[in-house]
Amino acid sequence: MIVPAGCVVVPDWHQAREGKEFFGAILQRNRRRFLGSLERPVLPPQVAADIVSYKVFVSGKSGVGKTALVAKLAGLEVSPIHHETTGIQTTTVHWPVKLRESGKPLFFKFSFWDCGEAVLKKFDHILPACLEKVDGALFLFSFTDRSSFNDLPNQISRVVVGAKSAVKIVIGTKFDQFAHTDIAEHEVAAFRQTWGLPVLRAKSVNAPWLADGQSLDGHAGLSDVAPLLNRLAEHLWRQDQVVAGLIPPSPDPEVDTAAC
Repeated sequence: MIVPAGCVVVPDWHQAREGKEFFGAILQRNRRRFLGSLERPVLPPQVAADIVSYKVFVSGKSGVGKTALVAKLAGLEVSPIHHETTGIQTTTVHWPVKLRESGKPLFFKFSFWDCGEAVLKKFDHILPACLEKVDGALFLFSFTDRSSFNDLPNQISRVVVGAKSAVKIVIGTKFDQFAHTDIAEHEVAAFRQTWGLPVLRAKSVNAPWLADGQSLDGHAGLSDVAPLLNRLAEHLWRQDQVVAGLIPPSPDPEVDTAAC
């Protein structure tokens, strides 16, 4: 199911004056604040917003940029050198949105679960732990690595076995490296049509960082991650509404036009 962009949440709310107080709760001195799994954003007394929590598994071949992408979404330091993740790494990201239909503000609390391919292959208990009570899965490939694109069906099939109802989104990393791309747009379009999954794009992670591991410009960082986090929020929220029986499922299994 593909929810059209902007049908569920206001896509540019991070730039609106109305959203200033909400996004200020995840910024400190114009840089992203790191909030642990037991913490929550602190809002002024006159401002209130519920928090909805989701567990998201990040899947993909080694080297596609899983850990780097999660770090970017969280506003954390991204290492310029690739290191295979040696175990399960969890990262919490709080993201405020405004629901388009009701106008209600919400904080999405994403718990991203990332682990290395070598660990998944070596220990049988790792994948079931990642998929236990999972709400969504991100499948990553790199536009500069054809083998990672060809491996997507294997990645998806592996997760579907243990998480059939989870929201599934494909993300192509390093799409801005035009001179080194190995995957043509018509191939991406064909994949999207065949699998009926949304395919998003992420630029190379090369932002400047300070010594404490935070981005130099928090507001600029919000604009970089807003498209991905908003799209993830839309699909997860829409799925919850369908499961709860609050809205009917779309008659089109590919594009959820009923969401608009």
